Amino acid sequence: MNRNRPVIHTPVLLNETIEALAVQPGGRYIDCTLGTGGHSEAILSHSSPGGQLLGIDADPEALEMARGRLAGYGDSILLVNDNFARLQAICLEYDFQPVHGVLFDLGLSTLQLESGRGFSFQHDAPLDMRFNPYQDTTVDDIVNRYAEPDIARILRIYGEEQYYRRIAHSIVTSRPVKSTLELARLVEQAVGGHKGKIHPATKTFQALRIAVNHELDNLELALKQAVEVLGYNGRLVVISYHSLEDRIVKNFMQKEAQGCICPSDIPVCVCGHTARLRILNKKIITPSPQEVKLNPRSRSARLRSAQCLDSGGGYYEASEKLCRMIGSSTNGWRKPALLEKLKMTYLAS
Repeated sequence: MNRNRPVIHTPVLLNETIEALAVQPGGRYIDCTLGTGGHSEAILSHSSPGGQLLGIDADPEALEMARGRLAGYGDSILLVNDNFARLQAICLEYDFQPVHGVLFDLGLSTLQLESGRGFSFQHDAPLDMRFNPYQDTTVDDIVNRYAEPDIARILRIYGEEQYYRRIAHSIVTSRPVKSTLELARLVEQAVGGHKGKIHPATKTFQALRIAVNHELDNLELALKQAVEVLGYNGRLVVISYHSLEDRIVKNFMQKEAQGCICPSDIPVCVCGHTARLRILNKKIITPSPQEVKLNPRSRSARLRSAQCLDSGGGYYEASEKLCRMIGSSTNGWRKPALLEKLKMTYLAS
């Protein structure tokens, strides 16, 4: 990446995200994929005065860029270099719950694509693809050390690649593979050339990136925790970019939006599951043609949102009910200080 040129990343579906989060003055929000701070900046602007934001990112370089971008908001921001798979632990550590909204934007940022860490086959770079550069395993390890069946499985599951066996064999028989352009050429040759608009290495790069960062496993963990840290009527908003992510988000929201989840052949409910979410947009929200024209990388974005029907933190439940009795204009619980005072009063009684 050219360090002398500023990295400009355009946040995707920005207005739609703010609307889905129902950002309000004085609210507390979590951006689980901080990036360079585009969505966070808009959230802080719309939640002013009194808004607070917790930003989480596994990439320390992105975090530092966001820190500079958001410096003007002072004590209203808390930025943490960690993986969102530890969302609940982070919130507990920094006493940042419950919150009005949680956002996940699962796309790659311009910073990452131009970082020289191998996320893009448009530039020659080492086979890295780690969000966190301190993580041990890289894509180089997978490509040059994993057995052929294991590479094939990664390409099939995480890339939904039709030619997974052919590509895996080509990789193994061409070792050592040292760079992104070399890997892209191998894939292109294995599938018989570049025939359509999408480069034939796209799915392979996606699969390897997902595998090295454990993206899908971490997403499943984080979604469950997001509901736990949301306050009553809090919003969960997720922007995904491929079918694997979107399927996880869709299935999670649908499951948490229904009551009993027992198999149909069981006559009486034994699961005890209750609905914790209400799906807000039955149809996914996608970028407008104008946005895609201005930002072609947004073309595959899909936004889903849901509203929390209960409080994840059990000891907040009575306090939230009292807050709602005080006034419904606040969309649930009010300021954290009021919640804490009511919580302590309730526990002492």
